[in-house]
Amino acid sequence: MSDPIRGEVRGTAPVPLSVLDLVTVGSGRTASQALATSVEISRLAERRGYHRHWVAEHHSMPGVASSSPAVILAHLAAHTERIRLGSGGVMLPNHAPLVIAEQFGTLEALAPGRVDLGLGRAPGTDGATAAALRRTDHLNEGGDDFPQQLSELTRFLDDDFPDGHSYARIHAVPGPVQGPKGRPPIWLLGSSGFSARLAGMLGLPFAFAHHFSAQNTVPALDLYRDSFRPSEVLDAPYALIGVSALASDDAKEARRQVLTGALSMLRLRTGRPGLIPTPEEAEAYEFSAPEREFVNSWLGNVIHGTADEVRTGLYGLQKRTGADELMITANAHGGEARLRSYELIADAYGLPDGDVPGE
Repeated sequence: MSDPIRGEVRGTAPVPLSVLDLVTVGSGRTASQALATSVEISRLAERRGYHRHWVAEHHSMPGVASSSPAVILAHLAAHTERIRLGSGGVMLPNHAPLVIAEQFGTLEALAPGRVDLGLGRAPGTDGATAAALRRTDHLNEGGDDFPQQLSELTRFLDDDFPDGHSYARIHAVPGPVQGPKGRPPIWLLGSSGFSARLAGMLGLPFAFAHHFSAQNTVPALDLYRDSFRPSEVLDAPYALIGVSALASDDAKEARRQVLTGALSMLRLRTGRPGLIPTPEEAEAYEFSAPEREFVNSWLGNVIHGTADEVRTGLYGLQKRTGADELMITANAHGGEARLRSYELIADAYGLPDGDVPGE
């Protein structure tokens, strides 16, 4: 069995490569088609030697179909054999820790040794939706409760509440009470310094959302490494970053495709969320000066172009940040462009095509 946290470098890639899937729904497409594309991506990623495939938790967003990561991961597990599957992430404050322990204990039972539990503290949506999820108007986005929630979840996963604790006789099932011991490794996710520091102090692996918070990447990774204390999980820091990247056979086509994601984000940020627009719709959109400034800034953080151009961009980003793993999210209107991008990137690095030896 390979290392549950550290990935294996394959081909000429500078670090292990993985996939972050937002299960995007394009205009004229359906959620069923988006989910079917996720299965295709997972199979492709497994065949080409990507290390892991994570799905994110988002709510009340028409352009994504990833409100239930555990359900999607169970489906992906049924269609793959080796690739690691995980959440990037489950938003811990949205759920009772026992529920998450039960869901991911079930996933671990379905796909032993292949499941990652990535946890975030953001709502993954707007405040009103978060209130509906949590059935309270008193949202604590400062993170004061997050360490306590994390500790509770960890104890449910390990089935080790101390004697006398009010939860000592409660067991998350499937779980260790049924044997054998073993659970998904926990990752902390973040786009600022809070989770970076906490992950370091607890000796946990850390995933940073570079794809939408690029200005904070290096400071957060530095904070994680400076705060790191060796643990039973890790003896040294291990950090991956989410990267927005899309490769195409033609650089102009790559630009057309990523513009759809930029327009979608613009609409989301201005309170007009919708399905991911088509390339034609994005090209025809008349951007105001402030909107154009936002889009240009957004696209400045998206590595796109030919496979060689994307390879060069990913190499430079890894060198600047020192990331131990690159998790690539390919945002475009249609599944075909996303699948082609992952294939082209794998080709550019000479990743294997077929069964990976030793797995």
